[in-house]
Amino acid sequence: MKKKIVIFGLIIFAGILGILAYGYFEYKDVLFGVNTFAKGTYINGINVSELTCEEAQNVVSTKLLHERNNIKIELRYNDKRYVYTGDDFEIDNGVMPYVENVYNYFNSGSIFEKKIKYDKIKDNKNFNMPYTTMLVGIDAKIDAIKQELDIEVKDAQIVFDVKKENPLTITSEVVGREVDKEQLKLMIDKELLLNSQILVDIPVKTVMPTVTKEDLENSIKKRSSFFTDYHKSSLDRKFNVVRAIDCFNGLVVNPEEEISFNAQTGERSAENGYKKANIILNGVYVEGVGGGVCQASTTLYNALVCADIQILEVHKHTLPSSYVALGFDAMVSEGVSDLRFKNNTSYPLYIRTLHDDNKVGVEIYGQKLNDDTLLKTRTEFIEVILHPGDRIIQDTDGKYSNKVTYKGEYLRLKYPHEGYRVKAYLDKYVKGALVESKLLREEIYNAQEGIIIEGTEEVTEGITLPPNTVKFISPQTKSSTTTDNLQNKLFNDNPSNYNP
Repeated sequence: MKKKIVIFGLIIFAGILGILAYGYFEYKDVLFGVNTFAKGTYINGINVSELTCEEAQNVVSTKLLHERNNIKIELRYNDKRYVYTGDDFEIDNGVMPYVENVYNYFNSGSIFEKKIKYDKIKDNKNFNMPYTTMLVGIDAKIDAIKQELDIEVKDAQIVFDVKKENPLTITSEVVGREVDKEQLKLMIDKELLLNSQILVDIPVKTVMPTVTKEDLENSIKKRSSFFTDYHKSSLDRKFNVVRAIDCFNGLVVNPEEEISFNAQTGERSAENGYKKANIILNGVYVEGVGGGVCQASTTLYNALVCADIQILEVHKHTLPSSYVALGFDAMVSEGVSDLRFKNNTSYPLYIRTLHDDNKVGVEIYGQKLNDDTLLKTRTEFIEVILHPGDRIIQDTDGKYSNKVTYKGEYLRLKYPHEGYRVKAYLDKYVKGALVESKLLREEIYNAQEGIIIEGTEEVTEGITLPPNTVKFISPQTKSSTTTDNLQNKLFNDNPSNYNP
């Protein structure tokens, strides 16, 4: 029995020795870190088993240099052909770092990690090094092909030319084309591993524009237009109106951008191109540089309102304006009052101004309003404020001495005017039905007293004054103004006082 146990032990011991011997010879490179590639290692089909790193580099480089002579690469796109032979390239020293990377892969980590990686290639593992990393100049050749074949994608664009009858021209979009360089290199590598003479169809990506002509044609339209009349104005006043309004001709306002009328038109001075014309000062018309600019701001304001553009700042005049409905004037004065607005739409605003001898106008183009939507402005008359009649002022400082000298001589400087309280609305109609009334402003135009200037000198013997033609107006006790005749009354009742 004892003998059998000994024999059995010897058999087990022999088996263990056999396994250790097999493991030694099978994994000695792994266990002892011999500086050679493991058995069964191939690089691009080249056997580098049991070669040192330097030996493998030489073998691979020599083989690739030899194979280069047989290389023929034909790249094709539709009827275009691009043919290159091995003579068009040099073999890059990129072979060396790649071979080193393969070697380091098997000779890094613990013994157990090395064994796992070694077992993976026991049935011959081929490491394919990309040919395109070694062929010097292939990137430049592909780049040249891209330059020829690529088409830059272009969005449709709006060309705004205020000189044309239709100022908006929309250019067509361009569909882009782009050679997929990285994909092409992968395809070349894959084919060269199978054959030295290859034909590859150039992969091309289509790049679609984000904005098409149809998009813009359906999105950008005229939003509003507004005109005011100035045919009774002096030439210098007309000049100022046009000078100011033309500062907006061709202006493009981007979404969320804010615009100041005063900043856009600049200083109202002779140096800046403005002329002298009547302006309102403390309820009285006096001569000043830039007279008439308020008609430009008012015309612009109404075009903006009719286009449903956000108004940030607007002010009324002291006196009603004859060229626009009550509650829709826009008085501007440097350092005092401004007209400011903001593009609250998703598209740019395009502004064009127009003028002739009779009228001045503003057109606004931008994001299309719904086809069945109509915007209208409306003034609601609330009440009349009765005027206090005339007040006589003595010309003690002689300011009007060239007009009146003696007591009993009178000069009317200003007529009395009744005042008004109004509300201004923007009404929205959809398919002809009123769906919204938006209150824009509530304004009070205060009643104005009349002012008569009288001379101060006593009438001496021998002086006869001419008949007095100035009619004194008493305080108003009742108004004949109604909702129906209000604006007509303002336009026609002594228009020289309203339209200087």
